[in-house]
Order: sequence, then C-alpha cells, then structure tokens
Amino acid sequence: MEEKFECLIQGILDESFGMVDDFVDDQLLTGLRQNLLRLRAAHEMEKAGVGKLGFFRTDEEIRGDYIHWLDNHSQDVYERAFFDALNYFIRYLNVTCFTSINDFEFHYAAYPAGAFYQRHLDRFQIDSGRRFSFILYLNESWDADCGGELALYLPNQTLKVLPLGKRAVFFKSDELEHEVLAGVKERYSLTGWLKSV
Repeated sequence: MEEKFECLIQGILDESFGMVDDFVDDQLLTGLRQNLLRLRAAHEMEKAGVGKLGFFRTDEEIRGDYIHWLDNHSQDVYERAFFDALNYFIRYLNVTCFTSINDFEFHYAAYPAGAFYQRHLDRFQIDSGRRFSFILYLNESWDADCGGELALYLPNQTLKVLPLGKRAVFFKSDELEHEVLAGVKERYSLTGWLKSV
C-alpha cells in the first residue's frame, strides 16, 4: 500500500496531482458501489449544492450530482475497510510530509447522464480546513466513449482523467482547479477531503 501512497504524493510534487489505478481491490470496489446504488434506489442521496452554511445553494447550471455523506465511524464493512486504508494513508502523509491532517469527510457521488460540475476549487472561502482532495471512482465498464472525465487545469495544460473503477486521484484542495465533464451514463465516486481542523 505504501507504494501507492508514494505514487500519489510524488504525483503532487511532480505534476500537481497524484493518480493510482487499483487503489482498492475488486471486492471493496463492488461493496462500495453497491452501497451507493442502494442509497440511490432508496432516494437517500440529496441534490448537491455549492457554498457552505448561509451561502449554500443548489444550482444545476453549476453542478448536477447527488450525494450522501458518510459517517466517519460507519460500521459498514466496506466503508470501514476504505476508512482503514484512508487512515493508514493519513498517518503516512503526516509522518513523511508533515501535513498535520487530523480529520476527513467523504460522500458518495452520483452524476446522472449529462450531469456535470463546472470548474472550481474544493476549498471554501470561509473554511480553510480542506487540505487535500481525494476521489475514488466506483464505476464499472467505463471507457473513453462514456465521457464523464475529470478535467484538471494544470499550469501548462488541461488533463482529462477517465473515471475508471478503482482509480484514485489526489490533489491540493486550494490549488488545483478542476471540472467534472458530462458523461453518457451515470457516473459514481467516493469523494472527499483530508482536513486540518
């Protein structure tokens, strides 16, 4: 696992983002995706918005996804396994990079066909706690014809990342502008932030 962590960290140092395929195994991927699909079928995912507290609003011209926040103390076997890996990563970051991460927040995200999220940063203007963004894709049978890429606005280029199942993407929340492009079918992820609070 530490080899994957090093790849994510080195990616930020070299290119402003890290990416690793096969961050989780097939069993964990399937379990997390089935959790999301159960929530989706039960209408327990809410329309995502932008802003925080009194500034929060939903606007489909900006983003069109549905989300469900995870409980950091969830006892679901798959969420627990993901959080165990995440806590291992946080400890590794704190020891090797002196990041002082001490919290995290994650949600499931479902983007219906045609939904997008316009170019943005992940850190709120009124809350500087989010240090790093972390995305784990939960899709099945995804290829370039499906669209739904993550567009990363790097200093000298725009890079498009396909949301392949088991792929993890990692970057600084306050530095890398990014955008979720529309896809031709529903797109799933586990998205969150490593925080210093």
